[in-house]
Amino acid sequence: MTGKSATAVAIVASTPEKSYTISGPLDPPTFYPKSGPLPAVVGVTDQSGSWDTVGRTRRLELSDGGHVIETITDTENPGLFGYELSDFQKLFGALVTGARSEWRFTAVDGGTRIQWTYTFFGKPGRAWIVGIIVSTLWGPYMRRVLPPIAREIERLS
Repeated sequence: MTGKSATAVAIVASTPEKSYTISGPLDPPTFYPKSGPLPAVVGVTDQSGSWDTVGRTRRLELSDGGHVIETITDTENPGLFGYELSDFQKLFGALVTGARSEWRFTAVDGGTRIQWTYTFFGKPGRAWIVGIIVSTLWGPYMRRVLPPIAREIERLS
């Protein structure tokens, strides 16, 4: 299935292993604010255990009254942390069948390169509008969200 993707990159002064380990359990409401029409993450419910094992799920509660379900699909410390998103509500619920997020941690001189890629899968006939949202709203949002996460990884390393 072809999707519409955006990527954000940060370099942190930490090892890939520490970056991976620290980033997983960070509290989503702390790092994912509202931005224009994009709702904030305001809570996490129904988490099925620590956020580090394939198959674990959780529900992110959003400021617009909607929610999304995350399910971990990949855990390869320190290389890859991936999860799928389903049960979108509100605007995204009308536009997408789901999404996938991948966090890649690669050693570079002086630390770790974190590459965060988010891919949304549009419903039939809606891929064009999903592409516009991803390029004009979601991509810039990711590039604002990742730096505070990177700073927190460095602080906790």
